[in-house]
Amino acid sequence: MKKVNGEKIILGIDPGTNVMGYGVLRVNGNKAGLIAMGVIDMRKERDPYLRLGKIFERVTGIIDEYLPDEMAIEAPFFGKNVQSMLKLGRAQGVAIAAAIHHSVPIHEYAPLKIKMAITGEGQASKEQVAGMLQRLLNIKKEDMPKFMDATDALGAAYCHFLQLSTPETGSKHYGSWKDFVNKNKDRLASKDALNEINNNKQVI
Repeated sequence: MKKVNGEKIILGIDPGTNVMGYGVLRVNGNKAGLIAMGVIDMRKERDPYLRLGKIFERVTGIIDEYLPDEMAIEAPFFGKNVQSMLKLGRAQGVAIAAAIHHSVPIHEYAPLKIKMAITGEGQASKEQVAGMLQRLLNIKKEDMPKFMDATDALGAAYCHFLQLSTPETGSKHYGSWKDFVNKNKDRLASKDALNEINNNKQVI
C-alpha cells in the first residue's frame, strides 16, 4: 500500500485466543479515516500453539500489506482466571513480537483508557464503542463488522490517534524486547505466580 507524504498509518489490535481483532487507520494531520478492519478467526484450530503461529503469520501479513507506522494494542484485562490471563497474554505477546520483528513501534492501552477516550465513559459497552466509532469515522451501517473484536481493535487505533495530538500518560511504548521487559517488570512471573499457574488445572 502506498502512503502519501505526511500521513501516518496506525494498526490497532484487540488480542484474543479465539478471535483477534484488527483495525487500520490513515491519519492526515488531525483527521483519521478507516482503511480496513476485521478479525483473525482461530476457532477451528484446536492446537493452542498453532493458534499462536497463525496470529504471528496473520499479523505479519497485515503489517506487510498496510505498512503501519505504529501499532496500538489493547492491554489484557486482568481477571481471576489465571489460565485465561496466561492464554490472552501469549496472544498479545505474539502480536507484539510480529510488530517488533518489523520494527513497528508498539503502544499499549488499557481497556478503560480506550473506552474513556472514545466515549467519555470508562465503563462503556462494546456496542457503545462501536457506535461511536461508526459516527466518528463515518462508517456505513452495512460495513460494520459482525465481530466486535474488530471495532475494539479499531478503538485502540483511534485512541492512539487521539494521543498523538494530546500526549499523556496511559500508554506504554515498546521499541525492543529489552524495552518491553524493562517496562513490564511487574508483569514478569514470580515463583509464586508460576506455582499458582502449575497448580491451576481449570480447563477453559
